[in-house]
Amino acid sequence: MQSLKSRLLYHVVKYQLAKLAQRNLPLPEYRLAREVAATRLFKMPIGVNVEVSESGGCRGEWLQPDMQIGQGVVLYLHGGAYTGGSCVTHRSLAARLALASKHRVFNLAYRLAPENPFPAALNDAVAAYQWLQIANPGKPIAIAGDSAGAGLALALSISLRDQATAPPAALALMSPWTDLALTGETHKTKAAVDPYFPTTVRLATAARHYVDAAPLHHPLVSPHYAALHNLPPALIHVGTLEALLDDSMKLAERMNAKGSRATVKVFPGMWHVWQTLAGRMREADQSVQELGQFLGVHLIQ
Repeated sequence: MQSLKSRLLYHVVKYQLAKLAQRNLPLPEYRLAREVAATRLFKMPIGVNVEVSESGGCRGEWLQPDMQIGQGVVLYLHGGAYTGGSCVTHRSLAARLALASKHRVFNLAYRLAPENPFPAALNDAVAAYQWLQIANPGKPIAIAGDSAGAGLALALSISLRDQATAPPAALALMSPWTDLALTGETHKTKAAVDPYFPTTVRLATAARHYVDAAPLHHPLVSPHYAALHNLPPALIHVGTLEALLDDSMKLAERMNAKGSRATVKVFPGMWHVWQTLAGRMREADQSVQELGQFLGVHLIQ
């Protein structure tokens, strides 16, 4: 049964996001507003050390749990529709995955559009993965991400496969954005209940900023249109109150049809990347714990 607290927080989130949308802030101010909100709402858990890093040409931060059981690494790719999000907005979530997985997490600060359109973010993700390989020889690397970051995690995995590079150990994906052409029916059927995307305007604008000259159907822009064979095992968490619900369901279906193992879990009453509220409501804690355990199991095999 859905918790009363999550029902209340849903309405709070919906109200606050509607207020933010009404302000119609320029992108730099919108990014800053999200960072300010994140520092206020998403508290860091106890037991994780944060260390800023610019090694190997990759900007980001290490999230080191006090209790670590293996030498594997998680590469975290934050959401934000490729035009927003940062280490700050997703630090708490990435830190909680470090605790749940009992492994280090590198929270990557990849370049954002429209200043740096496709393939800048993908190039940064590839560079980070390769740097982690060099810095951790023989150690497994898993990838986690939410929303656009989860789509980027898929694009990274596809790119690594096509380059015959050692694959990630696993993918932990929260509400992945896989179809930038926005063809899923749930953009219509879930619009009224989705706090983040009550219309397709924000996603469509972000997609145009991201792709620049590339087509929306490019397989490394929209993994929905990619060949999905020989990919790492994936655990996908998504909510019933999401315009991007179809992206997750179709992804799991197509991965399994091509022999890649994908498990999708749909959380009733949950909205887009509700996991950011871990520490404040049961459903977020449960999802983060399950995703972290999934990563941990694959990192110590």
